[in-house]
Amino acid sequence: MKQTLQLKLSQHLTLTPQLQQSIRLLQLSTLELHQELEKFLADNPLLERAEDEEDAVVPAPNGLSLADTPASEIQAPAEPAYDEPPAAASDWTFDTAFGGEARDEEDNDYPQLPAAAPTLRDHLMQQLLLTQLSARDRSLVALLIDALDEDGYLTQSLEEIAEMLPAELEVEPDELHIALRHLQNMEPTGVGARSPSECLALQLEALPAATPGRALALRIVREHLPLLASRDFTRLRRLLNCDETALRTAHKLIQSLDPRPGAKYGPVETRYVVPDVIVRKIKGSWIASLNPEAMPKLRINRIYADILQSNRHLANGELSSRLQEARWLIKNVQQRFETILRVSQAIVDRQRHFFEHGEVAMRPLVLREIAEILGLHESTVSRVTTQKYMATPRGIFELKYFFGSHVATEAGGACSATAIRALIKQLVSSEDSRKPLSDSKISEILGQQGIMVARRTIAKYREAMQIPPVSLRKSL
Repeated sequence: MKQTLQLKLSQHLTLTPQLQQSIRLLQLSTLELHQELEKFLADNPLLERAEDEEDAVVPAPNGLSLADTPASEIQAPAEPAYDEPPAAASDWTFDTAFGGEARDEEDNDYPQLPAAAPTLRDHLMQQLLLTQLSARDRSLVALLIDALDEDGYLTQSLEEIAEMLPAELEVEPDELHIALRHLQNMEPTGVGARSPSECLALQLEALPAATPGRALALRIVREHLPLLASRDFTRLRRLLNCDETALRTAHKLIQSLDPRPGAKYGPVETRYVVPDVIVRKIKGSWIASLNPEAMPKLRINRIYADILQSNRHLANGELSSRLQEARWLIKNVQQRFETILRVSQAIVDRQRHFFEHGEVAMRPLVLREIAEILGLHESTVSRVTTQKYMATPRGIFELKYFFGSHVATEAGGACSATAIRALIKQLVSSEDSRKPLSDSKISEILGQQGIMVARRTIAKYREAMQIPPVSLRKSL
């Protein structure tokens, strides 16, 4: 076989390092982006945060690229004219809000942090120190306190706890029972219970004897709590030999109790969401704009840039490659926010009825529709709408929230799944609690409005919104 040389032309996509970085930055959330930028700032001396707004590289309005413009010539876009002037956060301080005088700058350098909230164990141990118990009894109560779970329940039996203790301590079962009674007399009422029934009974016993419905409520939580949980009121009335009015009074009293008395002392995990885009109504139109607080302010270090400019022999050195990396990063960050803004404005244009009327006016929308409008790939739109948030007058929403499947209507149109969920929520909130609507009835009501939804679809949406079934929504 004779060997020959042939020339062949073909096109293929090559993922350059710059393109790979752009894709990675696009899919990061705002918090992850700032964490990633901190690594770049620590590794690259030519990259730094801009101290002044005028020196920062910011995305241009209307999607225009400013990557090639010197940082010193870039200015932030002017604020648009709003229908109502937004309140400036910097004009409000704790002192001025309550009529006080502004503090000195030295005082503001050391903000006062809130004290940590006491845990359930701390709260109970403080009460234990105020008791007149002996040292042995106090140690046994402290042992039981350490055995409580986060809801305030004693999940281990006293026999199991007794077996864990050293034999030389000679702890009698009666001593643990007495220690448990001391624990159950502490606040919050119901702590130290071994079951939900005992927890509710402890709270009822702490109420005055003349409390309406107290005696009947005690019988229910001690003997018939499963029937109450299943809303079997007919059987409850027969077993308790009471009328509907008495059962309703006892039921309301039980509903006022706290089945998890220790949960209020648990740690509260606070998650902060920084919106990438802010939507406002400007001169009758809904306009999306980037949130300045979410945008990193980056620039090239002028000292190193001047060194490279004055020393041409360093053009191929380490500083030159670092300079190119810094320019790439600034351009990719800028392009990320420009893409987010374009996609957000396209979403706002398609869902303007939502901003006017709420969830019931949400229209069906898929990623492909936005991708075709903006000339982007569907995967790019998917990355843009993941973990990116939009602040609107109706709340803060992830961009994914505005996309949803559609259900056909009788008139040949389409209704979004979000709008159907909102309609289900409205129907359930306005239903008669004595005769709640079943999934079939809700499907029938929506069908009368021209929205054809199957019963199983109603059940799926209802469960997704954590709405109990009809049997658990029934009340007296």
